[in-house]
Amino acid sequence: MFNKETEYALRSLVYIQVQNNKARRPGIAEVATEIEAPLAYTGKILQRLVKQQFILSAKGKGGGFFFDPSSPEVTLLVVVSAIEGDRTFSGCGFGLKACDENNQCPLHHKYAPIRAAIYKLVSEETVQSLARKIESNQNNPLTNVFGANW
Repeated sequence: MFNKETEYALRSLVYIQVQNNKARRPGIAEVATEIEAPLAYTGKILQRLVKQQFILSAKGKGGGFFFDPSSPEVTLLVVVSAIEGDRTFSGCGFGLKACDENNQCPLHHKYAPIRAAIYKLVSEETVQSLARKIESNQNNPLTNVFGANW
């Protein structure tokens, strides 16, 4: 549904939040391992997320990535829009540049409700709400996929 960078960014942010809730600040290598992403690519994504002020980072002992606890919750919409732009929520399902109500592609009427549902989903969910869902599920499927640290 989203490009790889967005998927890795979302998984990174949720992983970092879960770890922060355990009073831990994971580093790049740990995040990359746990989200099953290439180390260098994860480093670039995390650097971008810091630059865009989604998370903070600290070097040295006790360092790593963390959320500012005084900041509001981060919606998935904000993250997706920052990485992919708004095309995800306004683009053509058929990939045409000139698709709109006046110039409709063959998928226009069927894709519009899907796009609206995705927008609603990412508008309502936050990185923190996903972290809470993971933490509240004792039979967490992510531990089977990503490892015990989730």
